[in-house]
Amino acid sequence: MNAFDLIRSAVKNSLRSKTRTTLTVLAIFIGAFTLTLTSGVGTGINQYIDTMVASIGADDVLTVTKAAEDTGDGPVEYDPDTTTVAAAGPPGTTVVTLSSADLDTIGDVDGVLSVEPQLRVSPDFVRVDGGTAYEASVGSFIPGMALDLAAGAEPDSASDAYEVAVPVSYVDALGFTSDADAVGATLTFGVMDVAGTSSLVTATIVGVAEEGLVGSSAFTANEVLTEALYDTQSVGLSESSKDSYSSAVVRFDETGTDADLTALKDSLAELGYTGTTVQDSIGSFKAVIDGIVLVLNAFAVIALLAAGFGIVNTLLMSVQERTREIGLMKAMGLGGGKIFGLFSLEAVFIGLMGSAIGVGVGMLAGAGANAVLADTLLADLPGLTLVAFDPAALATIVLTVMGLAFLAGTIPALRAARQDPIESLRYE
Repeated sequence: MNAFDLIRSAVKNSLRSKTRTTLTVLAIFIGAFTLTLTSGVGTGINQYIDTMVASIGADDVLTVTKAAEDTGDGPVEYDPDTTTVAAAGPPGTTVVTLSSADLDTIGDVDGVLSVEPQLRVSPDFVRVDGGTAYEASVGSFIPGMALDLAAGAEPDSASDAYEVAVPVSYVDALGFTSDADAVGATLTFGVMDVAGTSSLVTATIVGVAEEGLVGSSAFTANEVLTEALYDTQSVGLSESSKDSYSSAVVRFDETGTDADLTALKDSLAELGYTGTTVQDSIGSFKAVIDGIVLVLNAFAVIALLAAGFGIVNTLLMSVQERTREIGLMKAMGLGGGKIFGLFSLEAVFIGLMGSAIGVGVGMLAGAGANAVLADTLLADLPGLTLVAFDPAALATIVLTVMGLAFLAGTIPALRAARQDPIESLRYE
C-alpha cells in the first residue's frame, strides 16, 4: 500500500461513522472559527494602528519632556527655578516645564539634529464669518507629519501665511456644506491674554483632517500661526513664564539603527529628560489589544483541546470496530508503521476538515461584520477594517489544528499498530 492508497483509505475510513465524525469535526470547527475571528480582529486593529503611524510619519521625531518627582511618597523641596504643570498619571505627578536653557542642553546631546519647543495654545473659541463660536483646541503641525485628509492640503510649515486644518467633525457646525467647501474659507480664533483682553486672529483653512485612531479633534496650525496665537495669549506674562514649555520636538537621524535611538533616549534620560516616539506612544495601545486577543485565543485553544479528546474517542472506537480488519491487514503483510500512518492520517483529515470549515466560515463572518460595522460603529474611523485576515496566520491555524489532531490520534494509532494479528482475527 503506497502513500496515495493510505490517504485514500484514511479519507474513506474517516467517513464510515458519519455521525461520530461530524460531531468531532464540529468541535474542531468551533475552536478554529474562534481562532480565525480573534486572530482577524488582532490583525485588523494592528494593521490600522500601523497605517495610522505610517500616515503620521515623522519617524525622526522625539517628544521630549522633563518629569518632576512623584509626590505620592512625600513632599518635594521647592525649586524656584522650575515651573510645573499637572500631568496625566498617578495623583501628585507633575511635569516640569522646559526653558530655553533646557532646549540648549537637549540640543547639545549627541544625535540631536534640532530641537524646537511645543507651544501650548488654548484659544477661547473658533468661528467662521461671525457665526456661532465653538470651543476648540489647537495642535502644532510637525513637519514630516502626514495628516489623514478628507479634503484640501496640509498646513505649509514654511509659509508666512496663517494656515490651519480643521477636524472633519467641525465642518457642519461651522456652516460648511461639505469638506471641500471648507477649504479656502477664513477661520477666526478668539484668544484671551493674561489681562483678560480678547483678541481675534484669522487664518485660512487649507485642509480638513479625518479623525483617526490618533487623530484629531484639534485644529492643526502651521508654525507661524501657532506662534501668533501663543504670542497673543502670552501678553502680560513675565519673560520666565512665557519661556516655559511643556515639551519639545527633537529631530534625530532616522537612518540610524534602533541602538542609536536607544542610546539617544538613554543620553536624554541621564540629563533628566524623557524622549518618546510615536511608536512608543501607540505601542502600549497595541500591547493592550494583543493581550485581549491572546485571552480570546486561549478560549479557542481550550475548545481545540476538548476537540482533541473527541478525536481520541472517535479513533479508539474505530480501532475497536475494525480489530478484525487490522488483523487481516497485518496478516496480508501490512506493517505496523503503515497501520500507524493510516490511523494518523484519519486524525489529520478530521483536523483538516474541521479547521478548513472553521477558517472559511470565520472569514465569511468577518467579512459580514466588516460590512455592517463600516456604516455604523466604525463610521467615524475610516480605513479601519476590524477583522482582517493574514494568509500566513490562517495557514498557521489550519496547520496547528492538524498538528493537534495528529497528536490526538497518536494513542489510537499506536494501539492499532501494536495489535497482534492472530488475536485480532479471533476478535468477535
